[in-house]
Amino acid sequence: MSSPASPPDVRQRLRALPSVERLAQALARSLAADAAPARHTPAERRAAAREAIARLRAELRQQPATEATPADLLARGLDLARQRLAAQPGLIPVINATGVILHTNLGRAPLAKAALDALLAVGQGYSNLEYDLSAGERSRRDRHGEAHWQALLGCEAALVVNNCAAAVWLVLDTLARGQTALISRGELVEIGGGFRIPDIMAKSGVRLCEVGTTNRTRLSDYEAALANTPDVRLIVRVHPSNFRLLGFTERPSLTELAALARRHNLLLFEDVGSGLLADLAGCGLDDEPSPARSLAEGTDVVTFSADKLLGGPQAGIIAGRQALIARIRQNPLLRVLRADKLTYAALEATLRLYRTGQTDAIPVLAMIRQSPADLDRRARRLARSIRRQIPPASATVTLEAGQSVIGGGCAPHVQLPTTLICLSPRHLAAEELAARLRCGTPPIVARIVRNNVVGDPRTVLPAQERDLVAGIVRSLA
Repeated sequence: MSSPASPPDVRQRLRALPSVERLAQALARSLAADAAPARHTPAERRAAAREAIARLRAELRQQPATEATPADLLARGLDLARQRLAAQPGLIPVINATGVILHTNLGRAPLAKAALDALLAVGQGYSNLEYDLSAGERSRRDRHGEAHWQALLGCEAALVVNNCAAAVWLVLDTLARGQTALISRGELVEIGGGFRIPDIMAKSGVRLCEVGTTNRTRLSDYEAALANTPDVRLIVRVHPSNFRLLGFTERPSLTELAALARRHNLLLFEDVGSGLLADLAGCGLDDEPSPARSLAEGTDVVTFSADKLLGGPQAGIIAGRQALIARIRQNPLLRVLRADKLTYAALEATLRLYRTGQTDAIPVLAMIRQSPADLDRRARRLARSIRRQIPPASATVTLEAGQSVIGGGCAPHVQLPTTLICLSPRHLAAEELAARLRCGTPPIVARIVRNNVVGDPRTVLPAQERDLVAGIVRSLA
């Protein structure tokens, strides 16, 4: 049913409303006059101006007797726009339509509903974080989830810190400070954010001894280094998570390194990176290392992330022999690096899903396992919905085959087939449409490919589909 026509006087006042661009410019001048530096982009100012004018229009229709001059309306709109910018939190949810599953800039792994429920239950009140309810006395926070780690990894003990870089540093600092660690030259990697293994080793007080070459390191290279290097305490193995060496390459197996470490009374430490606990071999992740396999093949201590392929909150996990974990637990700097109650709550809930066989409830694993046929059906349904709601002259909406990626420094060689939704705006540059999507409510982050704005349904959560369509329609209006 169409809405009734506005009375003539209301229509006249509506025509007196400032344009979005005029209000956005006034907002920019107002913000520039503030003592605080400008923090808002032009697109954010336009979004605030657009919302302010919508509220003004609603006010004029609801209160037809209101008298307001164009100057009054501009001042009121400016006030509403500033309120909108001031009320907007810095950290907000976004819709990830990039097809990068573990998008580091967008917060990596979305949490399972069970983890979110645990966050609410523990975060809204008090908890037994460091309290033994049966004994009525203080306890350790790292006991939470340890039984799950033992069952899932086959380890004797485990420890949780705030991220994997902290885990690596803590292991090195505790087990080899002032001594030497052997590491293959091909594993002296740098991952995102400037995290470099040589720098971490130096900061932990460990002397670095490089063995082998970039592409080929043999067991004999480790043997030669041991014969010529004093005070060796650790053999370190690092998974080169965000790149692959192909072709003329060689390195010893973990089993061989473990046997070498035992013969020389050394410790073997591996950083496997992504924390893969599920079987994803059918999705192309055959060579992604598993912490459980690392421990089974003789590693003394292993570290990995909880917010990558494991699909949990940001955390670094240290697992291995009981005596070594006990030593690491005594490091005074553990208190600086420890995880909080919310991390433990979300992590333990995620581990319970693994132990009960409910891994499809973990969003990251569900995204990786989505079939090309399911993605094609979702893309077609979303495209139909967009076409029905946009003016025909605003854009063309097409579908094409594409590739999703894992992201987060995991499996850089793996590309997962998907169906992409391609938006080709007729009266906007692709960059302008992408900016409008990013500054919408909620923001939508997509890609630009060949002057098209491209969205991948793989990384759009099912509950976000309606908001995705609405955001695209608004941005093309």
